[in-house]
Amino acid sequence: MLIGDVARHSGVSTRMLRHYDALGLVRPTGRTAGGYREYSAEDVRRIFHVESLRSLGLSLKQIGRALEDPAFTPSALISDLIRWTRDRLVREQELLERLRAIDASEPTGWQDVLRIVELMRELDSPSAARRQQAVLTRPEGASASAELLAGAALAESDPHVAGALRWALARSDGDGMAALTAGAHAEDADIRRRAVLAIAEMPEAPGAIAVLADALGDPDTVVRGHAALVLGRRGVPAAVPVLVGMVVEGANDVEAAEALGTLSQDPVCADRITAALAGELAAPTADSATRIRITQALVELTGTTAREILRQLAHDGDRAVALIASALLRVLDERPSEDRSGEGP
Repeated sequence: MLIGDVARHSGVSTRMLRHYDALGLVRPTGRTAGGYREYSAEDVRRIFHVESLRSLGLSLKQIGRALEDPAFTPSALISDLIRWTRDRLVREQELLERLRAIDASEPTGWQDVLRIVELMRELDSPSAARRQQAVLTRPEGASASAELLAGAALAESDPHVAGALRWALARSDGDGMAALTAGAHAEDADIRRRAVLAIAEMPEAPGAIAVLADALGDPDTVVRGHAALVLGRRGVPAAVPVLVGMVVEGANDVEAAEALGTLSQDPVCADRITAALAGELAAPTADSATRIRITQALVELTGTTAREILRQLAHDGDRAVALIASALLRVLDERPSEDRSGEGP
């Protein structure tokens, strides 16, 4: 079979067949009287073997070794190919994300594209200072995808850079919520923490409160705490159990108590909070430090019930608790009457 016929039947161009011949990879068995290459059936089978191995990503050199070396074992090479393919897919996925970020920023010209590419490059810098500067010194009005900023915020471990990214996201009118919502459901707890922190700074964004409410059930205590603080300050009663738990455990207990104070402005919620704190006070597992934190939290609550519990605690058997309760009652008594308007007679 002449080279043209082989090319038509195999789909391999005549140019590539000549290249295979020059490399010694597939040399035609014979020549015609006119000197043209003539391929045997075995030669054609070898061409198909070469093409099959090329489809796996092997180089021509590797293919030649595989076909010529009787002792060649494919397992190690296949493992290398798997690793190389995975690496290539990662690189291509990164390229895809970059292209999406550029597209989402809706560039009006190549100058906009170049600015976004430069921001991407700076955000990939190993220097935290350069990453932070790239975010904070971005020209006013310069286009940048909120999705790009959100992705960077979810990956950023440096607290200063992360703060700058959250600041930039908060100014993006919630456009990065889709990426942050996905981050709030990631398997990695660190990513979920970063996502909830970012969402916490943009609670007015569409869907933000729903994501934070869902985070109240997160298995990570830090994620739950971040969400509860924001929701509590915004008067969402679902945050009460987590906030009470934070007071008991001593995790951001001061902020949690303040959020409970905000929630207690609703009389129904106030009764619920007071009952929960009273239950924790009476729990057999409550040590002195825990009861002190609960006592301090009670002073933040609106209503007469919390004041009555403080009066009882002023005579508590734990002297430290009694002294703190007495001191807090004096502080309450010294407040202007308008500050105690919800306490009743």
